[in-house]
Amino acid sequence: MVLRFLPRFAAVLVLFFMLSADLETVHAQPADAKPVSNASSTYAPISVTMSDSLHDLFDREWAWRLAQYPLSATVSGWRDTLSALPDVSPGARDSRAEATRAFLDELQRFDGSKLSRSDQISADLLQSQLRERLRAHRFESAQIPVHTQGGFHQTLTFLPRVLPFRTTEDYRRYIRVLEDVPRYVDQQIANMRRGLDRGMTQPRVAVQSIARDVAAQQVETVEESPFYAPFRSPSRNLTDDERIELQSAAAEAVRGVIDAYGAFATFLRTYAGETRTGIAATALPDGEAYYAAKIRQYTTLDVSADEVHAIGKREVKRIRGEMETVMSTVGFQGDLQSFIDTLRADPRFTPSSPEALLKEAAWIAKQMDGKLPSLFGTLPRQPYTVVPVPEELAPTYTVGRYIPAPAGGTRAGEYWVNTHNLERRTLYTLEALTLHEAVPGHHLQVALAREMDDLPAHRRNTYVVAFGEGWGLYAERLGLEVGFYDDPYSNFGRLTYEMWRACRLVVDTGMHAKGWSRQRAIDYMSARTALPENEVETEIDRYISWPGQALGYKMGEIKIRELRHEAEAALGGEFDVRAFHDIVLGSGPVTLPVLEENVRRWIERQLDDAG
Repeated sequence: MVLRFLPRFAAVLVLFFMLSADLETVHAQPADAKPVSNASSTYAPISVTMSDSLHDLFDREWAWRLAQYPLSATVSGWRDTLSALPDVSPGARDSRAEATRAFLDELQRFDGSKLSRSDQISADLLQSQLRERLRAHRFESAQIPVHTQGGFHQTLTFLPRVLPFRTTEDYRRYIRVLEDVPRYVDQQIANMRRGLDRGMTQPRVAVQSIARDVAAQQVETVEESPFYAPFRSPSRNLTDDERIELQSAAAEAVRGVIDAYGAFATFLRTYAGETRTGIAATALPDGEAYYAAKIRQYTTLDVSADEVHAIGKREVKRIRGEMETVMSTVGFQGDLQSFIDTLRADPRFTPSSPEALLKEAAWIAKQMDGKLPSLFGTLPRQPYTVVPVPEELAPTYTVGRYIPAPAGGTRAGEYWVNTHNLERRTLYTLEALTLHEAVPGHHLQVALAREMDDLPAHRRNTYVVAFGEGWGLYAERLGLEVGFYDDPYSNFGRLTYEMWRACRLVVDTGMHAKGWSRQRAIDYMSARTALPENEVETEIDRYISWPGQALGYKMGEIKIRELRHEAEAALGGEFDVRAFHDIVLGSGPVTLPVLEENVRRWIERQLDDAG
């Protein structure tokens, strides 16, 4: 039976595609991959001729990407690319890997020393993406196409929300896609069976969570299905005869989808009983290399699990000290958990209505809008708005999210605020959330990148986790510099968010590389964060089923702060925060080594100009 999926992380769909990752697979970055740019001696040289030839390669690879990953492209905003679902059979994946190798070979014939800095960065990013695809193919990551936060089964449910439904052909094309779902689901199940044969699976605890979610969100009739939604109130452009014909065809197609999802739910129950009981990614085939690749993919740094673990512990200790300082400032006597419980029970920190929560979020965002010229020299043209999380998503959705404007669309970016279950919403964390998701966080970052018309498409539409989420976390802290968090409780809310991200460094590496049990990770996070116990368990299961991804947030923020301190120390009174932020965001999404090189080149130019 079909699922009423309510994804917790809609932006993950965008993230996967923008990493050139087929949403049917979980990708890994080569542990030994180096940036392609010729900007540092540690970079692997790429090779040859002229910018026009390089950009022709960029354009051809992007067109190929849209064609090969139409489902991912569609949910990410390219709405006219989908006429059938992708072929995810082993043969098709082999063919894509062969084409990827050909693109990589061609890219490496360009001589990086003869390219402009911008072209070096573009080539570096594409090389990283191509190598990532190839390493994913090597690890057979397509054999794990689901995790506790999403997968192919959830991606499909976004189609009714993102496809155009204006003409008869729009509806017919959608029906053809629905008719292809049974074949597509069968291929995914076959891939997962192959994974069982070689031990490439999700851990049992994660599969049980996924299976429970599937079982709890089933509907009985075609009309209830989210896949039938476009036909409940079809476009007025259709004639009565067309409407009747299309509704009949859609009903038959949706029945096939219901049966396909029923088969998947049945398979998951069997799969859960046969999959591995351990949780560590290092227990997978070639697991040590696999987890090292995950760390590299999501941090873009050459760091080991032990190094990340130690960094996380240092950050946890520092943040805990700052939290205790806030508790002392407000005169609280008691431990951290008692303080958090007190804040949750205080009606001052719970919104009185959905409208009140939205108005407060909008007020914070508008206040920051007024501060942006003091922090940035370049601002985007694209506006954003503040809206509630859609009602059908809200019950199991995260507290807030930034949703970029679709490519070529007519709507603004959206800062989603979850107004469901108000007693779980905390006003003392709202400043940090708003600064992260809206401005100066993800809206500013994404909108600026989208407006860099001189950059190739794969750069403007890429999301590098360490850069993107690192910037979002840096943006939370940036509020301290322009008058936010003047209420100590609000500053405590900011610290709870930072602690959450720091704990991720410890528990992710603990579980996947240092032998930690799931319960040990839960206990560690419960004792140090403000997350309720059920949310801690959800978070831990996310890290178990999606190794390495959560490391990018704090590692990225640490790198940005390190680079700022380096610039301030080098430039002294000549340091201009507006110019620094323009350099950080001015090349679009980049890996952290490229960001480091960009900032250091800027520092050198500033020193040369001053001296």
